[in-house]
Amino acid sequence: MTQAFQKLAAIRGMNDILPEAGARWEQFEAIVRDWLQSYGYRNMRAPVLEHTRLFTRGIGEVTDIVEKEMYSFTDSLNGESLTMRPEFTAGMVRAAIEHNLLYDRPQRVYAMGPVFRHERPQRGRYRQFHQIDVEALGFAGPDVDAEMIVMLARLWRQLGLTDIRLELNSLGQPEERARHREALIAHLEQHRDILDEDGQRRMYTNPLRVLDTKNPAMQAMADSAPRLSDFLGEASRAHLQGVCDRLDDAGIAYRMNPRLVRGLDYYNLTVFEWVTDRLGAQGTVCGGGRYDGLIELLGGKPAPAVGFAIGVERLLDLWSQGEAPEARPECDVYIVHQDEAGQRQAARLGEQLRDAGLRVVVHAGSSGFKSQFKRADASGAQVAVILGADELAAQVASVKWLRSTQQEGSGQQQVPFAELANVLLPGRPKAKSAP
Repeated sequence: MTQAFQKLAAIRGMNDILPEAGARWEQFEAIVRDWLQSYGYRNMRAPVLEHTRLFTRGIGEVTDIVEKEMYSFTDSLNGESLTMRPEFTAGMVRAAIEHNLLYDRPQRVYAMGPVFRHERPQRGRYRQFHQIDVEALGFAGPDVDAEMIVMLARLWRQLGLTDIRLELNSLGQPEERARHREALIAHLEQHRDILDEDGQRRMYTNPLRVLDTKNPAMQAMADSAPRLSDFLGEASRAHLQGVCDRLDDAGIAYRMNPRLVRGLDYYNLTVFEWVTDRLGAQGTVCGGGRYDGLIELLGGKPAPAVGFAIGVERLLDLWSQGEAPEARPECDVYIVHQDEAGQRQAARLGEQLRDAGLRVVVHAGSSGFKSQFKRADASGAQVAVILGADELAAQVASVKWLRSTQQEGSGQQQVPFAELANVLLPGRPKAKSAP
């Protein structure tokens, strides 16, 4: 007896994006691409799969991502350990090294796409989620750090978002962190009895991350811990001041957060996060900072770098809570027809209208005019083009304006096939810009 086939569903934490939501994603991505191009950033794409050692070396072996969250497996063909990217930066830097992108000049690059982490799914945190990753490779000064923050403030304005605030810190240089690490471990040892299991585990391997605890019982201990800012040298302080001066010039408010460390080992000097209270516990919308040692760590010639990543799902969630522009309709023109001859003429007219720059849906299959008009209205089209037997005999199309346009009040009109595009173009809906 044949066993019943079990209904399939998406893997937990890996969500489908259906057409209505997909239209909003496309609208958002178009805004983001224009914004990035206005600052000179160019698109770059790296594979989803990388060697596991890229992430263990670049991100750090004692980070949550590497220890708990990576989707890694052994390739059955050659025995290599591979990982689905949990973040973009390591892969972008690997590609820059492999293809010698920094040979003659610095590079401003960006990528958009899915990343994968095995986390407990909840609002704003999924196992497959999407990031906008922006990297400035080969730039050393505080001016580029500040420019990245300023450009993010511009994106928030373009999206009409006001409830996002900036937190800023400096992690200094490795030798400064080493001195702070020694003092911090001594502090944690004095409070060993209140450290939770995670704090006990990280006390010697990654003590800075212990300060990032969300455990209420450890907050007083974390607040009284030695501050990294007290261990910064003159050059690190000057770099941070340079960032702050430029943010002040731009009128961007920020809060210095001495406990802001980020979750990856490769950061130095500037780190920042844009956070909100409107998304519950997952309030970080964007985070980034400087990682001057990563290129050399992954085998390249020493070069400075700075970047950030935006969580797309979180930002879209935030955007949808405000007055986001309406999603673009499916098409500008919907063509309805009566029989096979009408369907064939509709296909020819559809191609002509697309040549003129209009977005056209030709009704598929055969059904009555009533159901076709219902589908035309649901598509959001501005106009329906009708091809019945009378229209075909006269070589004209009947045009019915479905929504308010400059043709309003004209009712249904007949237009020769050759003139159809010229009549329809004035009614083409203009894409709304972001507020």
